Amino acid sequence: MALVYQPVMQLSGILFSLLGWVLSCLTTYLPQWKNLNLELNELEIWTMGLWQACVVQEEGGMQCKDFDSFLALPPELRISRILMFFSNGSGLLGLLLSGFGLDCLKIGERQQEQKKRLLLFGGMLFWISGITAIVPVSWVAHSTVQEFWDENIPDIVPRWDFGEALFVGWLAGFCLILGGSLLNCTICSTEVHPSAVRYAVAEQQDQCQCLETETSPKV
Repeated sequence: MALVYQPVMQLSGILFSLLGWVLSCLTTYLPQWKNLNLELNELEIWTMGLWQACVVQEEGGMQCKDFDSFLALPPELRISRILMFFSNGSGLLGLLLSGFGLDCLKIGERQQEQKKRLLLFGGMLFWISGITAIVPVSWVAHSTVQEFWDENIPDIVPRWDFGEALFVGWLAGFCLILGGSLLNCTICSTEVHPSAVRYAVAEQQDQCQCLETETSPKV
């Protein structure tokens, strides 16, 4: 049964990791990391991301303006840019490595140990990618909560709230960690892959034929 479930687990791990990587890239560029509703003007919603701030109006659509300086950003947004880029890069590298280590891929069928190492490295990269996606999202969420409940800020001042990108980022990190865990679980299996069994049987048959030829009486 392990031989049947192993390719399914590998494929599930790759699909979860791919979904997490796509969501991580989407989180990086979404401008909805923070939302701000103005009580004086309920027709406008301000949003802030890692790259730009936007205002959403019911009649005028969305208008965005890029941040002028990287150094002028708050610390959590500066570090979040770096971590999200690192998450996207490690996730892409994990997809490449683990893709070549899949059992369903015919390349390198005789090199099962090397394919297991590729799956192991790919799964570890997915873990790193998932963690580095969760950390900046959680950091921005934590700073948003602190600012929201800061008693030093007057009540009349509008407060930033969670944006949709934070929830997308948490989902991305969960999918990446789950995908890496599924891939690493397949490595723990001690069963021999069917392709390796076929090659072993073929080699034994060749050896038996050679022995029969050598031991057969000569006329």
